[in-house]
Amino acid sequence: MGDTAADRDAPPPRWVRIAAHAAALTPLPSALWRLLLVFGLPAGYTARGLDGLGVDGWGRVGVLGLSVFSELAALLTLGLVQRWGEVVPRWVPVVGGRPVRRRPVVVLAGVGAVALTVLWTPLLGWWALDHPGMTSTGATVVGVLYLPLVAWGPLLGAVTCWYARRPRALRGAPDGDAPGWSLRRSAAEPGVQP
Repeated sequence: MGDTAADRDAPPPRWVRIAAHAAALTPLPSALWRLLLVFGLPAGYTARGLDGLGVDGWGRVGVLGLSVFSELAALLTLGLVQRWGEVVPRWVPVVGGRPVRRRPVVVLAGVGAVALTVLWTPLLGWWALDHPGMTSTGATVVGVLYLPLVAWGPLLGAVTCWYARRPRALRGAPDGDAPGWSLRRSAAEPGVQP
C-alpha cells in the first residue's frame, strides 16, 4: 500500500469505524448496572449480599467513578479513527494544536488492548462459578451485562493495528499540516491569519 494523497485523505475503512464504536460501547452495560448499585438498588444481589458488598457512602463514589472512568477510557478508542485523535487539543498547555505522535499512541493503545484482554477474558467462565450473595437471575443478568467487556481488548487491538499501519496523514508537510486528517485551519479560511 502506498502513501499517496488519496490514502491520507481516505476515511478509515467501515470495519475500523464499527470496531472503534463497538469498543467505545463495551463498558456501557456494566457501567449502567453499577449505577443501579450507586442508587441503592439491589441489582441482582440479595439483601445480605448487597450489605456485604459495601456500596454505601464513599463506596458509591468509587463505583460511580469506576463507571465514568471505564466509559471515558473506552471513548478514547474513537480518537484512533476521528480527526480529533490526530491533533492535541488546543486547550492542552504547551503542546496544544500540535500533531499527535503516533508511536506513544500505538504503544499505549496496544498495552491497553493486552491488559483489557487479560483482565476481562476470565469473564467467559462467569457461569461456571458460584455467586454467593446474588440471586440466580441476578447472576445471569450480571454475566450478560459484563460479557461485552470480553470484546473490549480485541476490538481496541484491531483498531490499534489499523492505526499503526495506516498512512500517516500529517506526514510530508514541514509544519505537520496536510489535508484530510489535520484539524489545522488553512489561511484561506475566514478569520485565520497567515
